[in-house]
Amino acid sequence: MLDREGYRPNVGIVLANSRREVLWAKRAGEHAWQFPQGGIKHGESPVQAMYRELYEEIGLRPEHVHVLGRTRDWLRYEVPAQWVRRDLRGVYRGQKQIWFLLRLVGRDCDVCLRTTTHPEFDAWRWSHYWEPADSVIEFKRSVYHLMLAELYPFLNRRSRDGAAPARPPTDGDTPAQQPGLSSHV
Repeated sequence: MLDREGYRPNVGIVLANSRREVLWAKRAGEHAWQFPQGGIKHGESPVQAMYRELYEEIGLRPEHVHVLGRTRDWLRYEVPAQWVRRDLRGVYRGQKQIWFLLRLVGRDCDVCLRTTTHPEFDAWRWSHYWEPADSVIEFKRSVYHLMLAELYPFLNRRSRDGAAPARPPTDGDTPAQQPGLSSHV
């Protein structure tokens, strides 16, 4: 599914632990590292896609995480022509993404890279929050810098009563209905 401009709608996930480190995953069979991300299916909201991708790529369920925030708008990157399938050249430009910052409330051992028959990743590790911005493949770097800067204020965010958000936000919620989240949602 592409929009009129040739961008595929996508969600990205930054999963942080209690030490403010982020999960950095190695693509299966490659030497490329990235955050979990994936396409939004027809009829699916960004929140629904985020939870589906969270499970498919790293084996976590909603009860393993708290949503701390998300980017306000779509962030776009163009994929270099040599990376685009021949049949999509001239039509496909790249990805537009909504990014979510999640806090792991489960345990490290809850992460499972083998929940599907074709895993996206074959390794993962915790990294310093800003490290991925400079180590991701070059054509994604500007989006990673923008996204990490926008999400950074949420890293220490707690609800008004000091607790982590009581429930994940839904796309139909207004920011006032989303515990612990600001108008960025």
